[in-house]
Amino acid sequence: MNGAVSTSKPRSQRKRDLAETRGESAPQRELTIVAQDPSVCAQDGRILTATATITAEPIHPGPCGARIKVVDYDASRDRLYLPRRGGYESARAWADPFAGESDATLLADPTFHQQNVYAIAMQVIGAFETALGRRVNFGFSGHQLHIAPHAFADANAYYSREDRSLSFGYFPIGKMQTVYTCLSHDVVAHETTHALLDGLRPRYIDPSSADQAGFHEGFADLVALLSVLSQGRLIEAVFESAKIFNNGRKLVDLAQIDAQFLKQSALLGLAEQMSNVIPNGVATALRRSVLLTPNRRWLSDPDYEEPHQRGEILVAAIMNAFLTVWSERIRALLSTGGGLIDGGRVIEEGATGAQHLLTMCLRALDYAPPTDLQFGDFLSALLTADRETVPDDSKYGYRDKVRAQFALWGVNPTSGAHNEGCWKPFGESVSHRNIHFAQLQRDPVEAFRFLWENFDSLKLSATACTNVQAVRPIARVAPDGLLVQETVVDYMQVLAVRGHELRGLGLKRPAEIQINRQVRLYGGGVLVFDEFGQLKYSIGNNIADVQRQQARLDYLARSGFFDYASDEAFSRGYFSRMHRARALYGFSSGRSERRITS
Repeated sequence: MNGAVSTSKPRSQRKRDLAETRGESAPQRELTIVAQDPSVCAQDGRILTATATITAEPIHPGPCGARIKVVDYDASRDRLYLPRRGGYESARAWADPFAGESDATLLADPTFHQQNVYAIAMQVIGAFETALGRRVNFGFSGHQLHIAPHAFADANAYYSREDRSLSFGYFPIGKMQTVYTCLSHDVVAHETTHALLDGLRPRYIDPSSADQAGFHEGFADLVALLSVLSQGRLIEAVFESAKIFNNGRKLVDLAQIDAQFLKQSALLGLAEQMSNVIPNGVATALRRSVLLTPNRRWLSDPDYEEPHQRGEILVAAIMNAFLTVWSERIRALLSTGGGLIDGGRVIEEGATGAQHLLTMCLRALDYAPPTDLQFGDFLSALLTADRETVPDDSKYGYRDKVRAQFALWGVNPTSGAHNEGCWKPFGESVSHRNIHFAQLQRDPVEAFRFLWENFDSLKLSATACTNVQAVRPIARVAPDGLLVQETVVDYMQVLAVRGHELRGLGLKRPAEIQINRQVRLYGGGVLVFDEFGQLKYSIGNNIADVQRQQARLDYLARSGFFDYASDEAFSRGYFSRMHRARALYGFSSGRSERRITS
């Protein structure tokens, strides 16, 4: 038409304007990270680096993505470190700016420190989401976890729910060297795990028991350890430095490799290469936990009420199960002749075993009670979650090995011997009157209606305040290719009473609780529905369990909890106090911090 301005665009421009589909762009990308910490070097003497595989996403300066936002402000120096200029993408080409960079650059460049924390945190988030089959939330309102790589001049690092952040400290050694906790893979993974676990199980930082206090620390250590080992890069470097490979070739003697050999040469060697000065990393946890002699004395030892020592039991059981699995996977390899086997396969089998155990531990969270967790509860949850997805565990017997290691420490499944330690299926009839399953799969209001219809069957307290915390879908691909689909409903019950009212509930008031002090009693559970809306499991701790509530009150009294004005006051700054205690006292000092007030 005459006088009209054409609005048509070139075909190439129109194509660029169309939204990319999943198949048109790479779903993952890689970024350089420090494999362990700067004290661990490759054979050529350079800092050992690795590549973190992360979800492809638009990255704003920071780096800043959909889940992680790096804000590099140093409160001690009142200084803001600017992010890298130019970003990571140019004309749709992905660039890793620190691939092949020198050690001097990695140590001194704040923008690499920013990339290191972003990539490792994203990798841990990816591990959680892959295992759980869904997106995961944090324990605060908002979508992004803020990370400060150089937050303060102190030997500490911690997660803060109130600040929605991970804060990493730095501190000098001697006159010329500075240790940056943000360059320790274990510390970053450990703190990221705290943030994710707080989102999945927000009541686990509530005062409850020694097991629950130790679980947060032990679980974060486990995720950090297994994440590193599942990459394989670090195992290879340790093997090389320990001269395990035969005559310079990547062949190893099958006869000399067993669980004890791996513990001493690989894992212990790995731990000894790490810098012991880095606080709340897992070097010491690995060295001590793997070498601890199993015993049951810790169950009555007051020293083991300290959260970090308690968490060692969890680490010891899982890591020794990993060593047993690894050695068995190695024995299954075919010899190449002369008793030698391919060292690359040995590393691969270790990485595969670590990845499977990591997935088992993460999936267990969906089957664990939302409050008052005991190690036996976690063991039952781990066994059940894995059995639901992998019914046939006969090849390497992961579940048998895990159960056997926990038994050596006197920890047995809460569910008893039923079905190899798994939770018992829910056996009572329930009402689905007025329940719409499509809504039940995503709506907390519909989930509460199900609870209301079945208070008696689920043995819930009518006097406590009941709240549905979350409704979560589960989608997992089993080894046989079938899709396992479930729905998990988390609910809590809270009863607030005064000290003088405890007797009326059958509880004895500890002397540390004043008569007019308000005390909250907790209960709660997890309902697991199958894909047809049938209730498979009802897992939880009943608020009316007098024995459990009395044990909790006695523990809080011993621990100094009642020095705080409220539960909220105790939870505020919880991880900062915990990790400062770990840095000050350490595992190897022979001392323990008896009071959770630190």
